[in-house]
Amino acid sequence: MLHILICEDDPTHRARMESIISKYIAKENLKTEISLIASASGPDEILDYLNQHPNKRGLYFLDVDLQHEMNGIELGTKIRAIDPLAKIVFITTHDELAHLTFMHKIQAMDYIVKSLPNNMEPRVKECIATAHQHYLQEKSEQMRYFNVNANGTLFNIPYDDILYFETHPSVRKRMFLHTVTGKLDFRGIISEVAKLVPEFYCCHKSFIVNPDKITSVNKIEKEAVMANGSRVPVAVRKVSELVKMIE
Repeated sequence: MLHILICEDDPTHRARMESIISKYIAKENLKTEISLIASASGPDEILDYLNQHPNKRGLYFLDVDLQHEMNGIELGTKIRAIDPLAKIVFITTHDELAHLTFMHKIQAMDYIVKSLPNNMEPRVKECIATAHQHYLQEKSEQMRYFNVNANGTLFNIPYDDILYFETHPSVRKRMFLHTVTGKLDFRGIISEVAKLVPEFYCCHKSFIVNPDKITSVNKIEKEAVMANGSRVPVAVRKVSELVKMIE
């Protein structure tokens, strides 16, 4: 998933950015691919999130003139060190500072001036659309497959189509592979499957889930709600860790 983070010290401008981004995601039906996960007034919250989730891919909208000892360009430099593929957009009232992004070798996607309000919304939307296209391209190039023999037929299932694996409830050494389009029955045991899909998470002794396909985790019922609405049990001791994985 492509994550969007905002760092803007002015609450009015920050609220406007949140509104533009949220409405665009909803209108384009991109909730399963793009998420606005952080909107902060200062750099610390952004950096804390990145340090906790170093493998996330992000689009960052940064105010240059933050009321903080670290300005937006310095923050952009730190973000680039943690997230080399970051898409960074600077938003400021000082268009004359644009050259500093080149001096710091940040490779900014765009530089949007606040004093041109009619220009802000279309530019923000354009940045999201461009970042989304890059994300899809990178995802396609890195696509992996799970090879499974189901009833004598070999299937190559893209990871992105996999919801979860389930141990057969009554037949030994049999498993179900649940995908976005259906279910396959194949020979296997959960410990061996877990080794083949290290990106997934063994949330229960009988289930392995694809974290990217989880829409929510019900802490009370101890269940993961998948993209197709199905519910997967989660072991009590693994609920907190699973929640952190999908944040």
